[in-house]
Amino acid sequence: MEGIVIKSTGSWYTVLDTSTGEQARCRIRGVFRLRGSRTTNPVVVGDRVRAEIGQEEGDNVITDIRPRSNYIIRRASNLSKESHIIAANIDTAYLVVTLDFPATSTEFIDRFLVTAEAYHIPVVILLNKMDLFAAPEYREIIDEFSAIYRSAGYEVIEISATTGQEIDTLRQRMHGRTSLFSGNSGVGKSTLINAIEPGLHLKTGAISDYHHKGKHTTTFSEIFPLTGGGFLIDTPGIKGFGLVDIAPDELARYFPDLFRYAPHCQYYNCTHTHEPNCAVTAAVASGEIAESRYISYLKILEDDDKNGKYRK
Repeated sequence: MEGIVIKSTGSWYTVLDTSTGEQARCRIRGVFRLRGSRTTNPVVVGDRVRAEIGQEEGDNVITDIRPRSNYIIRRASNLSKESHIIAANIDTAYLVVTLDFPATSTEFIDRFLVTAEAYHIPVVILLNKMDLFAAPEYREIIDEFSAIYRSAGYEVIEISATTGQEIDTLRQRMHGRTSLFSGNSGVGKSTLINAIEPGLHLKTGAISDYHHKGKHTTTFSEIFPLTGGGFLIDTPGIKGFGLVDIAPDELARYFPDLFRYAPHCQYYNCTHTHEPNCAVTAAVASGEIAESRYISYLKILEDDDKNGKYRK
């Protein structure tokens, strides 16, 4: 049997045969755990695999993993020397963010974007819950946020599951493609997915009034076939996004807005922190690069490099 891993729950993997629609729960052979990988999960949602189907469910075994075209990865929680691959073989990643209720930090957004750039995954930012920001006083804040990321080269879509704003457009864009949805808990990701594919009936959670934080409603990454063709990868809400296997001297390369100016620096190995005649810091000073993006760059350098957390 050949197919796609559509669900991973630790020791069991659900494999979908895309030619027949049949599903099989499988385990993996121990060899996958002995390849020197320091990831917590050797087989991930989105992997294309070959499996041997036995007479009993417990006999089903994944025997081979096809090469991945890309994957999204982050440092595993509380395991700084290990990494966790969220999903593989992604056509587009949709990062769901909110300006409030709860607010998504720009550093989280930028860390996600850096990882996606490093692993060649196109990202679209979905600015969700727009129905809560219909008042005119929010318009300037929305436009400022959108301008920052559009100037960096990213598409920003204002969307609302409540009003249906841009839902049909998004559904059409996802047709025939594998789309990953990610974001902090509470940003309305599950509600948004339910609006795109109503038959899924994903569980949604309320926002804590005290902390303005979301509650986890998705436990494991899972792929859902879309009615119009294509696949949607739902992922658990993520609090933080630690980078993996990106060296400090490579970091600016994955900030497209910074990297655009880097060739004009006086020094080819400029870190864009203290060197004279740095084109990047000059662009920040003149407003050509958003200050929040540069601050994220500095924080990632400081927080991750000092602990040696860039590399596997």
